[in-house]
Amino acid sequence: MDNEIIENINALLTEEFELEPGQITPEADLKNTLDLDSLDYIDLVALTESNFGFKMKPEDFNDIVTFKDFYAYIDSNIKKKEVI
Repeated sequence: MDNEIIENINALLTEEFELEPGQITPEADLKNTLDLDSLDYIDLVALTESNFGFKMKPEDFNDIVTFKDFYAYIDSNIKKKEVI
């Protein structure tokens, strides 16, 4: 996985959700760390779609538990987009 993608994601999340960079680790629980409620999920989807150029489906979050899962999800969708 591209470290630049991880750095971009972390920078976006620390700014949007007002976190300290040290709070985001690959193994950290995404929902708990970001303190996500239903409106925050919408913000996260919008942030992801606008910055990485692909559409997210609500059910995609069923498999995303940690930041590592989120990185892999974004990386995978960026690669799919590049193939098309």
